[in-house]
Amino acid sequence: MARCFRPTALLGALALLLAAGAALGQPAPPTPEIAARVGEYGGLTPGAPSYTVYETAGRLAARRNDGPAPREVPLPAAPDAFVLQGEAVTGLRIDGGVVPRTDLGAARVAQIRAGLRRPAATPAAESRPPVEPPPRTPSDLVDLMTLDPGLRFDIRYAGTNNFMGFPLYERTGAWLQRPAALALVRANAALRPYGFGLMIHDGYRPWRVTKLFWDATPEDAHIFVADPARGSRHNRGCAVDLTLYDLKTGQAVEMTSRYDEMSPRAFADYPGGTSLQRWRRELLRRVMEAQGFAVYPQEWWHFDYRTWADYAIGVASFTELTDKAARAAPAH
Repeated sequence: MARCFRPTALLGALALLLAAGAALGQPAPPTPEIAARVGEYGGLTPGAPSYTVYETAGRLAARRNDGPAPREVPLPAAPDAFVLQGEAVTGLRIDGGVVPRTDLGAARVAQIRAGLRRPAATPAAESRPPVEPPPRTPSDLVDLMTLDPGLRFDIRYAGTNNFMGFPLYERTGAWLQRPAALALVRANAALRPYGFGLMIHDGYRPWRVTKLFWDATPEDAHIFVADPARGSRHNRGCAVDLTLYDLKTGQAVEMTSRYDEMSPRAFADYPGGTSLQRWRRELLRRVMEAQGFAVYPQEWWHFDYRTWADYAIGVASFTELTDKAARAAPAH
């Protein structure tokens, strides 16, 4: 008697093979001693020495960033290469001097918050998005929280844990245009064999918030925020900020930088961090690109869906979107 072919069994076996392949490709985490020394040193003032200390193949390496072009440089023999205060690494001994450890992202946030006023109501004449031709595709924003229970959410701009330091949204929420939302669900499913899921930080963003970001950010950091005169892909509901979370713990994994960090560590091709962090970053990028997204080069967490140009700039608040969805829901 012939055996009955069961597609579910084949799919299960394929998932196991994918998981095994992922485990083989995933680098081992560095030792705590090595991880503590990975980071940026110097670079707070123009022309000052700047070094990136990173881990590769279980060893520390260094790259000098100032000068005509970045270049690899040898590290002095451990343990004398690093300055310690207790268990904290505070500097790097190299090239005959001591270069202090720096956190360029934290320094940028402090700079922004020092000069920031919590915005009052903006006059209507100053709060209008740019005029554009009619969109090719009407908006069809979908609430991501209703699509896939495997998606997790940490909407930073609905709270105080963001570079501005106060809530920019009146409530938590995450929306994308329908094609982008469905592609995101497919990407989340593709990550399961690797032991990861997607944690969403932001999706559709009302235009007024983009203007607040632009006005608050120093000119030399404008590569990290969209120009309101052109509108952003977040405004069109076709950009998403996200990271990976561990399916076993439910916690976000460590990447090469913090989310929303305004420093070179945020770049999609930043060579620093650890081998494991870079591997996770590349896994996220590969899975998202397979579903029609493209990474923003200055932010490893930001992905734009391919049809973003088809949609208009949005101004609706999260409350307005929620109320609209409630009115459209069928009565029971």
